[in-house]
Amino acid sequence: MSTQMKNPFDSKEFLKKRTYSNDNSFAFVVFGASGDLAKKKIYPTLWALFRDDLLPSNTYFIGYARSKLTVDAIREKAEPHMKVADSEREKAAAFWEMNSYVAGSYDKADDFVKLDEAIKATEISAPANRLFYLALPPSVFADVTRLVKEKCMAHDGAWSRVIIEKPFGKDLESSDKLSNHVSSLFTEDQIYRIDHYLGKEMVQNLMVLRFGNRIFGPLWNRDNVSAVVISFKEPFGTQGRGGYFDEFGIIRDVMQNHLLQILCLTAMEKPATTNAEDIRDEKVKVLRSISKIKMEDVVLGQYVGDPNGEGDAKLGYLDDPTVPKGSRTPTYAVAVLYVRNERWDGVPFIIRCGKALNERKAELRVQFRDVPGDIFNGATQRNELVLRVQPNEAVYMKMMTKKPGIGFECEETELDLTYGSRYKVVV
Repeated sequence: MSTQMKNPFDSKEFLKKRTYSNDNSFAFVVFGASGDLAKKKIYPTLWALFRDDLLPSNTYFIGYARSKLTVDAIREKAEPHMKVADSEREKAAAFWEMNSYVAGSYDKADDFVKLDEAIKATEISAPANRLFYLALPPSVFADVTRLVKEKCMAHDGAWSRVIIEKPFGKDLESSDKLSNHVSSLFTEDQIYRIDHYLGKEMVQNLMVLRFGNRIFGPLWNRDNVSAVVISFKEPFGTQGRGGYFDEFGIIRDVMQNHLLQILCLTAMEKPATTNAEDIRDEKVKVLRSISKIKMEDVVLGQYVGDPNGEGDAKLGYLDDPTVPKGSRTPTYAVAVLYVRNERWDGVPFIIRCGKALNERKAELRVQFRDVPGDIFNGATQRNELVLRVQPNEAVYMKMMTKKPGIGFECEETELDLTYGSRYKVVV
């Protein structure tokens, strides 16, 4: 396998293994290849695309980061998060053969020249189309995009794309500044600003559940919905990533992107089509209808250690040596939002997220109003539609039924669609 200085694509023997057409090759560059997002999300996703033959055969993957790593080291980090069946081991090995790695800084032109050379090594009969994925903190976005533009752009008719991962700035001022900077370097069709949470199966399924089923349409409004709760919980703390996390906190890291995306998909009107622009327009209408949040509708917190716990549970946020002393950055947040439009006026949208909590869970709960005219002496509970995003994707409706036997004793039960039971493969 390669080191940070040697590119495996330089090998003529390796190149003979591949069959090429006259079409352009494709180079997928992962900036931040040594990071948490890369090992948990990006490389597993690239593997899934490769495994299912959804990529051109002449697609290459080039990792780039400051750490002096090898492809073997990246593979070791990423494989625990990849779904590889025993029958797929040979194909997984072929996937890693298509990888290389370049070590370099994010602000030195010479290092980006090395990256450009690594990309050119993949070009056989035609220039490579280039995708640059910035799995990086926003603090280096400006330097990286500038140097990509100066040193690494495609040539001779091939195209370039820049994929920018959230968070896109840390406030409105920095977001606007970054937008203006990126727009000065690339045309709009070259820029992709993404929130990887939109790739979640259940987040995408929300569109189909809402607009592909007649039963939910008449109920999806303030007359029938009592509250909407969107939750994101992680059972672990910063685990040595406190330096990065402390710069943003739980609100910028999770709430204002992942959870707002789910809120918009829940609250928006039906788009004209499923095209990205039409969906975006409806989301924007929701965001413009949300009232300014009041401090009395927000709760913030920071986790502390449990002296009686085991392992990491003993450590609080401030015990992480990478966290600045005395930091007041929240690791837990709850906010109540109100969408002031005809459909949702008065319905609270409660969004909550936090680290070092009791379980790993991300879910949407649509809680319906009480049944009017109760004839069961208060024995019924409210219906709920629950979409569990992770873990173990599921959709289920909590509803009341009669217990078998004499009388009308009520019992809460569930109409359950658990993806792991219904589908053999869940992406």
